[in-house]
Amino acid sequence: MHADLSRLTFRPERRYSAVVAQQGRVQLDADANEQTAIQLHQARTLAADLIGQHGGPSGDAGFHIRFKGGSRDLDDLIIEGGRYYVDGILCDATRPLPGAAVDDEAADGASGTEGEAGSPEPDEPPATWTYWDQPDAYRDPERPGDRLPEQRPFLVALKVWERSVTAAEDPALREVALGSAMPDTAARVKVVWQVLPVESAALELENPGGASKEQVGKAFEAWVRKATAPGSRLAARAERPEHADQDPCLVRPDARYRGPENQLYRVEIHEGGTAKEATFKWSRENGSVVFPVDELDGTWVELASLGSDDKLDLGVGDLVEFVDTAYTSRGEPLPLLRVEEVDLPGRRVRLSGEPEPGVGRRPELRPFLRRWDHRETARRPRKGAAARLKRGALKVEEGRWLPLEDGVEVYFAPDGAYRSGDHWLIPARTATGGVEWPVNAARKPLLRAPDGIQAHYAPLAWVTAEQAELDLRMVFGPLAVPAPAADASALAAEAEAAAETRAREDAEPEA
Repeated sequence: MHADLSRLTFRPERRYSAVVAQQGRVQLDADANEQTAIQLHQARTLAADLIGQHGGPSGDAGFHIRFKGGSRDLDDLIIEGGRYYVDGILCDATRPLPGAAVDDEAADGASGTEGEAGSPEPDEPPATWTYWDQPDAYRDPERPGDRLPEQRPFLVALKVWERSVTAAEDPALREVALGSAMPDTAARVKVVWQVLPVESAALELENPGGASKEQVGKAFEAWVRKATAPGSRLAARAERPEHADQDPCLVRPDARYRGPENQLYRVEIHEGGTAKEATFKWSRENGSVVFPVDELDGTWVELASLGSDDKLDLGVGDLVEFVDTAYTSRGEPLPLLRVEEVDLPGRRVRLSGEPEPGVGRRPELRPFLRRWDHRETARRPRKGAAARLKRGALKVEEGRWLPLEDGVEVYFAPDGAYRSGDHWLIPARTATGGVEWPVNAARKPLLRAPDGIQAHYAPLAWVTAEQAELDLRMVFGPLAVPAPAADASALAAEAEAAAETRAREDAEPEA
């Protein structure tokens, strides 16, 4: 998650069941976040053990899919409301109802008649979501790749993951009583679900048209294992730079990490693919330095506020990502842009190029700039190497240590397959002069799969023909059942016990 964190300490393999606070100790964000992670892990593991990989309550199972073929309009899916669990994660497809507004005329005692001029009654909101208006998918009818497959059959799947939300995206999280000069407080984690099609060719079925529900389910399970298997690994370390003796004595002379402050480095894949295609970006603040956008005018961006200090501000040469809610949910990377000019009085910055047309033009999607801290001169290229930046991001180079800054280095394992959004977190500490990263007995850094993004999938429907769907959901009933009626011997024992109680009460003398 992109949040201002010190580090993430939850490790399920350590079997911790609770975080215990001690008196007189410093309270850290990592402790509170680990307690939350422990509780979520326990609750979701229990739900998955009882329910299975996916399922919904029999009385209110959500995500029932109805195919709606279009003669003139595009094909569509009706997504019915209700609850559904995927790997223990609760997903709710119920469409919220709009609130009722106060009628000013009625409140003032005025009366109106039908036919008088006035605001028209709003249309009745739909009761269900559709493929095109589902809340976190942001499908675009103008993009052929977003449309439902023309070739049938195809599978409709539910994709679920989590992402962080800060006050930059949801201003309601900010406590205005603290004043505009104060930073925001806690962030949130949001469950994101999307109903998406999977073409039958991807499932590798021998006879898609005649496949049974069991065959489709097994093929989908194989597809999920392949789609979610980690394809890349990374290691991190801190090595004392060659020029360290020339640095002022701000840190210990023998320190391998030379930064003046504790940091949580985030290394994130920007564009996925093979090593020749993939790029990455990094931030020393876990990608949490963001600037809400008030207005976009060509390459000039007006910001709601600038950073509170030089460390969290924007400067000429910084690389930024122009982001909004739809961009984040789609997970399709766009070029990073360079800050060319900063207008402090006007709270404006000029970027090296105009942002892509589909991003940042709708205020309700809460556009903002996210700062990344790599530079084109962040590392020395090998002789004959290609350009260091590709669309503003660094090119992945496997099999060699790549320096970030202040002695922090990363290593991409050979033969990786990279996905956009995969990331690793690297805490760097001045007290130890190094980074926190697992090592083996010989103190060599271990290769690790990405910390996220962890996607979860469930099959919903198998669309075979016009207006024909095969329901692939699972349902479960409540555990509670009516108490069984007592047998004759139990009733006789209860009557005998009641008679004995009455006899004792009658034998007791009155006070």
